[in-house]
Amino acid sequence: MMTKRFFFVLAFLLPLLGLAQQLIPLTQKAGISLRGLDSYQDYCLWVSGAKGTVGVSTDAGKNWNWVSPKGYAEYDFRDIEAFSEREAVIVSAGTPAVILKTTDGGENWAEVYRDERPEIFLDGADFHGDEGYIVGDPINGKFQILYSKDRGQNWTDISADIDVKATEGEAAFAASGSSLRYIPPFLWLGTGGTIANMHRFCLNSRTLTKVPLSAMQQGEASRGVFSIDFYNVTTGIVVGGNYMQDKDRQQTVLLTEDEGKSWEAPQTSLGGYRSCVKYITANTLLATGTSGTDISHNGGQHWTTISTDSYNTIVKNASGTKVFFAGSSGQISVIGSVN
Repeated sequence: MMTKRFFFVLAFLLPLLGLAQQLIPLTQKAGISLRGLDSYQDYCLWVSGAKGTVGVSTDAGKNWNWVSPKGYAEYDFRDIEAFSEREAVIVSAGTPAVILKTTDGGENWAEVYRDERPEIFLDGADFHGDEGYIVGDPINGKFQILYSKDRGQNWTDISADIDVKATEGEAAFAASGSSLRYIPPFLWLGTGGTIANMHRFCLNSRTLTKVPLSAMQQGEASRGVFSIDFYNVTTGIVVGGNYMQDKDRQQTVLLTEDEGKSWEAPQTSLGGYRSCVKYITANTLLATGTSGTDISHNGGQHWTTISTDSYNTIVKNASGTKVFFAGSSGQISVIGSVN
C-alpha cells in the first residue's frame, strides 16, 4: 500500500522531472534551417541559419527581433558567437566565405572577413573570452584555421602555423558549428569522412596530436564527429554518427578523461546520429540531432532519449538553468519553463 510519504515525494519530483526533460516550443522561423545558436548571460539568445537569417532575443526566447544582414540573403550562417545583447559574430558556410560582426544588436553588420577561393568552406567557431578560432575544410591537404584576438573584429589565417594536415577524404562538419572547441591551452577539432580523427593542438607548446577515433562511425562522407564539448581541459565528449542514417545508434559517442589523448565508448549509446552535445553540469549532458534528443545524468555513461523531434544545435544559458534548441524547420525550443 502506497504511503502519504510516497505521494508527497512523487508530487515533489514530477515537476522537477518535467522541467528537466520537456522541450517547450518558443517560436518558429518557417522555412529556415537554423544551425547557429549562442547565449549571453541568462536573458539573451542569438540564432542564425539559412537565407541570411539572424535573430536575437533579450528575454530568454519569449520574443525575437529578426536582424538579418542586408545583402546576404543567399548566405547560410551556420555559426554565431555572442558577446552581449548588442555584439555578435556570424560565420557562413560555403563559398565565398564571409564573417560579419554587429555591435548594435544587429541593426548594422560589418563584413570583417571574406575568402573567395572556390575550395573554402568554414565549419564552425569557438571563443574563450576575446580569443577565437574558426575551422574550415582542408585545402591542399591542410585544415584552414583562422584566429581572432579581438572578439572577431579582425581575423588572421594561421593555417600554416598550426599545420593541421588532413587524411585524404577527411573533413570537418558544419551541422551545428560545434566541431571545434577552444579551452586554453587546447584547441580540439573533430573530423569525419573516410576516417574520424581528433586533432588536439596545445597552443602553449605549439604541438599537435592526432588521435584516430576508430570507435566512431567513419568511412563515408556523411559519417564522423559532428560535435565536441569539454567540461574542463581533461573531461570531454564527442558525438556524431551518420546523418544519412540518423536512427543508427552504433558508434555515435565517445568520452575522454585525459585531455583528448584517448577516447572510449560509454556503457550505453545515443538514440542515433547527433549533431550537437553540451555539458549542462559535470554529470548532466544533452545531445541532439535530426532523430531526437538524449540526456545523461552520469557524465555520459548512460543515455535516455527524451524527444524524437528534430533539432540541430543546443546552447545553455549562463547559469545552466535553461537549455535551448534550434532546428532545420526553424523551430526554437527550451527545456524548462519560460519565466
